[in-house]
Amino acid sequence: MPGGLVTALGAEAPARDGHRGPVIRLTGLSKRFGSGTASRPALDDVSFDVGQGEVVALLGLSGSGKSTLLAQLDGLQRPTAGTGTVLGTDLAGTGDAGLRALRGRIGFVFQQFHLVGRLTVLENVCTGALGSLRGPRLGLFTYPRAVRERALEGLDRVGLTGHAFQRADTLSGGQQQRVAVARALMQRPELLLADEPVASLDPESSAQIMRLLRDIADRGRLTVLCSLHQVDLALSWADRIIGLRDGRMVMDVTTHGIDRADVMRLYSEVGADDEALTPAAGTE
Repeated sequence: MPGGLVTALGAEAPARDGHRGPVIRLTGLSKRFGSGTASRPALDDVSFDVGQGEVVALLGLSGSGKSTLLAQLDGLQRPTAGTGTVLGTDLAGTGDAGLRALRGRIGFVFQQFHLVGRLTVLENVCTGALGSLRGPRLGLFTYPRAVRERALEGLDRVGLTGHAFQRADTLSGGQQQRVAVARALMQRPELLLADEPVASLDPESSAQIMRLLRDIADRGRLTVLCSLHQVDLALSWADRIIGLRDGRMVMDVTTHGIDRADVMRLYSEVGADDEALTPAAGTE
């Protein structure tokens, strides 16, 4: 990778479990699907650190490896080569039980809201605590009172307290995504991953969701890694942009002073030499 593309970021900070160092540290991480001559690389030699409290936008064309990278970080897939740690957990060397424990410390927001439409907004948020509860829950009042109170606090945080007892499927798309964010926060995550959380939303709702993620990160020193296609949103709300092309990391820059045209070349110059993505002088 051209040396001018990568900015050394990811300041060492103590995380809430007591480990020191970056929340995310990847070194030469690669992922291939298939075997033999039929195998194909989804990620190829990806290396970067992310520090506590950073908001990082992950950009790239569809198929560039963004969703695969998020699945690696959440422990849903194991890397084929290279090393990676998330919240101090080795992604390749940790057993299934350890990876399940890691997922309990990571919140995930998806493009599709995955709410249960017939349930109330409040009960949908309560489901975010199921990983810490024993047995199934059938109805809102089968959740402990402390969980219900925490869910109401989460709804207040995303500005939806007044909709707590409304059916989830009666909300607008932007409101449903805010419910999904509140549900993710029920885990009290140390890292929040978001896979194109505004792809199906109108521009105003998209800006509201990104503003919400930024506020959550700032208030709680929460690390956020969010895949996006909207360059303007990334420049407005992220501290940093990581760009992928064909599974390779070809851009890692801070958003302070970066020119929009430099970021847009990540999309427009498909097949061009990576050196063409070098930001203009003074933008790193």
